[in-house]
Amino acid sequence: MAQSWPSKPITIVVAYPAGGDTDAIARTYAEKLSQRTGQPVLIDNRPGASGMIGNAWVAKASADGYTLLFTPSTFPIAQHVLKAGPGVAHDVVKDFTPIVKTGNIPLLLVTAPVTGIRSVAQLVAGAKAGKALSYGTPGAGSPMHIAGELFNKDAGIAATHAPYRGVAPVVNDVLGGHVAVGWITPGAVASHIAAGKLVPLGVAERQRTKLMPEVPTFVELGFKDVDVSAWMGLLGPKAMPPDVVQALNKHFNEILKMPDVQARMAALGIEPVGGAPSALAQQIADDDQRFGRLVREFGIRAD
Repeated sequence: MAQSWPSKPITIVVAYPAGGDTDAIARTYAEKLSQRTGQPVLIDNRPGASGMIGNAWVAKASADGYTLLFTPSTFPIAQHVLKAGPGVAHDVVKDFTPIVKTGNIPLLLVTAPVTGIRSVAQLVAGAKAGKALSYGTPGAGSPMHIAGELFNKDAGIAATHAPYRGVAPVVNDVLGGHVAVGWITPGAVASHIAAGKLVPLGVAERQRTKLMPEVPTFVELGFKDVDVSAWMGLLGPKAMPPDVVQALNKHFNEILKMPDVQARMAALGIEPVGGAPSALAQQIADDDQRFGRLVREFGIRAD
């Protein structure tokens, strides 16, 4: 199989609209994969239902290595926060072949100078003193929403969730002081932080991110459960030929080492990862279990 693959164009499904970060980095990878394989690599945007429409499409596709899925980490969360309609239901662990985890995306808590908040400790103290507090996220059921609820629980506060539709409106309302703090990705706010228009308070990772090494982690600040990094990865339908999976994994591990690709990822706030297919498989299985439990515990539902 690997000798003849690829002998025709490859399609990478992105289950989100064109123009977002997932789509943007997928197009960079597609261009590099095309150069390496000598075949066109096309991006097919199939948005809707927090990615579940595109996911289901790939789950049902032929497992020949010509239809792939590039997805962010809403992939194992969406099924827990949305009721899957007919034809959309799928099992994230059983219905796909993991190929490679391409990147990690740290989640940041940011505020505007106008709020007067300069640290997580100050934020918690204000909330405990009875100050009304709301936190913005790009949507109900997003990794940012889960991080916000974990922070509420760990800090013993009750900040109100303000779900937005996407990243841009969260950033706008935090900048304007309309919402006290926002959970967001670094690529969306790096320029505002550099300009002093936003203050980063903490990052929801075990270790500090190389993208913003000066920002402390919630774990080091004493909030041990506030550890929710987002990620991106490449999958195919279940039962893909192992040699095709290995070929794709090798291509992507080499693409992720290219300086121009790393620069593009850094601009979007993504840290390159790579590694074996088993690492992505483990990530999905772990997230499916953990986020399923947290979604039930916090009663999280998507809009």
